[in-house]
Amino acid sequence: MISWKEHMTIKALAAEGLSRREIARVTGHARETVKKVLDGAHAMQISRTSPGSLLDPYKDHVRERFERYQLSAVRLIDEIRPMGYTGSVVTLRRFLKDLRGPVERSKTVTLRYETPPGLQAQADWTECGRFEFAEGRKLTVYAFLMVLGYSRQMFVQFTTSMKMAELIACHQAAFAYFGGWPRKVLYDNMKQIRIRPGKLNEMFLDFANHHGFVVDTHRPYRPRTKGKVERPVDYLKDNFLAGRTFASLDDLNAQGRHWLEHVANVRLHGTTHERPVDRFTQEGLTPVTTMPAYRFNLPVGRIVSREAMVHYQGSRYSVPPAFAGRNVQVTSEGGALRIVAGAELIAEHRKAARSGQSIMARDHLAELWKLTHEQIAAPRLDERERWHLRLKDEVEAVPLSVYEQVAS
Repeated sequence: MISWKEHMTIKALAAEGLSRREIARVTGHARETVKKVLDGAHAMQISRTSPGSLLDPYKDHVRERFERYQLSAVRLIDEIRPMGYTGSVVTLRRFLKDLRGPVERSKTVTLRYETPPGLQAQADWTECGRFEFAEGRKLTVYAFLMVLGYSRQMFVQFTTSMKMAELIACHQAAFAYFGGWPRKVLYDNMKQIRIRPGKLNEMFLDFANHHGFVVDTHRPYRPRTKGKVERPVDYLKDNFLAGRTFASLDDLNAQGRHWLEHVANVRLHGTTHERPVDRFTQEGLTPVTTMPAYRFNLPVGRIVSREAMVHYQGSRYSVPPAFAGRNVQVTSEGGALRIVAGAELIAEHRKAARSGQSIMARDHLAELWKLTHEQIAAPRLDERERWHLRLKDEVEAVPLSVYEQVAS
């Protein structure tokens, strides 16, 4: 016979998805005892007196912190243990469940799959709020997260922009933190990664090709397939951001690194039941030392001329004639020049050897000649068809009212 507390603990652990073997290991009971409890075949010892809960002296603190910041049981138990709490996290979770009340939850089924070491990472942006900075401007703060699929080793960097330059810089910081990169990275359908179905952003693809990792995106309307990074977003906001104050963006990132090293990556992970830092040793990433650093040049804005040419550093470069008059972005790296409209790469050229050159692609020239020929061959309205003059031998008297109409 076991106590009602032990009985409820076994039931709660089973509700969280732990197997009977795992419950036996956590509680110290025999597997047969666990089986009987879950099958309803084990008697429960009920005390005649109803002792108070070990959580009672701390409920006011827990309630206040939960109602203000929606902190999780994992975060709250770290706060009340130094205050003297000796009970289990299961008791705390039951109390939080009562605080939350009945909640409507969507019943979506997602197949969980585990990736082998070094195969995949998942990355995402999340918005963390809008704040006033020292210069008086209000800026939105974003967090870039990357989680390695096998070890669950996590990286986070806070920014005030989600532009391409920032996205690449965050990847470089993550690779430096991990010491390498996996063979594949999974994203949602953010515009910096995928322009439209079947079309990846060429600028980001150039960065991925430089490192040799595959860019993948989850199925449309199925962000849950990227759960290894979706759940850490909530964990970051609850366990790190909630209830804390930061002096600056630099301070936020510095404290974020400390949190990664001393909390996030050394905790016992709820799915793997191992510490991410321990499993990380098996990842086998491509080392950062195997590839020179990627250099990203900020694009320069230009307007395409009527001749479908773009002026850049004293020379001219062709684009498809359909982009005449459009705004484009020009980048130059390693002797190559790339021209982008929106997020679409529309032209690539070798950089001019000297100023004053005109660099034109054959297909652009062919399109331009075709359009020019079509314009020349198009029928023109005869000048004689735009107005009329009647010529007669006899002199015709024109009414005075006609001249008055012309003069008016």
